[in-house]
Amino acid sequence: MYTRYFGLTEKPFAISPDPRYLYMSESHREALAHLLYGINSDGCLVLLTGDVGIGKTTICRCLLEQLPKTTDVALVFNPKLSAEELVRAICEELMILPELENPSNKDYIDRLNRHLLDAHSKGRTTALIIDEAQNLEPEVLEQLRLLTNLETNTHKLLRIILIGQPELRDILEHEKLSQVNQRITSRYHITALQPDDINNYIHHRLSVAGNETGRLFSAKAIGYIVKYTNGIPRLINLLCDRALLGAYAENSDHVDIRIIKRAGEEIFTEPPPRPAFFKNSFFRLSLLLPIALCFVAFVYYIGIPFNTGKRGATPLVNQTTHQEQTVQAATPGKEEAGESRPSRINITPPVRLPALSEFIFNEEEPQAAE
Repeated sequence: MYTRYFGLTEKPFAISPDPRYLYMSESHREALAHLLYGINSDGCLVLLTGDVGIGKTTICRCLLEQLPKTTDVALVFNPKLSAEELVRAICEELMILPELENPSNKDYIDRLNRHLLDAHSKGRTTALIIDEAQNLEPEVLEQLRLLTNLETNTHKLLRIILIGQPELRDILEHEKLSQVNQRITSRYHITALQPDDINNYIHHRLSVAGNETGRLFSAKAIGYIVKYTNGIPRLINLLCDRALLGAYAENSDHVDIRIIKRAGEEIFTEPPPRPAFFKNSFFRLSLLLPIALCFVAFVYYIGIPFNTGKRGATPLVNQTTHQEQTVQAATPGKEEAGESRPSRINITPPVRLPALSEFIFNEEEPQAAE
């Protein structure tokens, strides 16, 4: 709807995993390198994890475009399968036809083994890629481990790549899956985009979609995106797509802070997520500590009615002692005349709190005059 208005050839922020729009941040580039290494080397299992919407499937599609023509790939995007169904799905992806009408799981594995040996003799590599692998049952993971036993004396015949969410790592740490975990030769976790990457990510997608007129998002709008998407590409796409639609509806030539905020209110059903650094307990403590110190200093300061709190002020004890001496000196000769000396006026000194300067600098209190 808005593509022609902004001079675009297609929607730049679609959530489909189009490898043309993959922005190679440092983390995404490293993830792709791990996958390529896992297929081209003689490894068993390669593990790639990342949060929801981080771009794992897009990296997988980009991997398929960069594989050599001598690589045969079996893709499994629905891992909610039993161990027998998984083996059957692998054979179907590799176009391995069963020889019997009602083949058993062993028949499929034997047929798969002969196919892998034949491909290896022709110099071809076979890889299995499983997306959403966190949904695999333990018995299915064990079946994958058994498939890695299909090998020659010098080479593994099947490379397996597991792509899933972070909980996949916890699943593999289970004691019952220790043998599977030991077969993993390469593992990598994709992290979210950094603030500088988000700005480049937005302009990269606009450029691929044909934008040549310049910036379509103001600096404040990009700052809002950085703050409330936490660097998750899928959230960035949803927010930017809705913001461009809002700018088109208002006949605006760019997305400003007002439009992006309205788009955020429509996209996020709950209040926008707090930035990650506000969730850090140390950061919260660093904000509260100066406030607490100022409050304590203020209480100490107002608790001294006669002391200004300045460094070098005369202590109250000295002032009281001087008053007592003055009263004693004001009655000379009465004791010589035989008159009884009136009792000395005692001025009870008020309770003294330390001055603010003493609280901060730990300054020693001056001694009273003798």
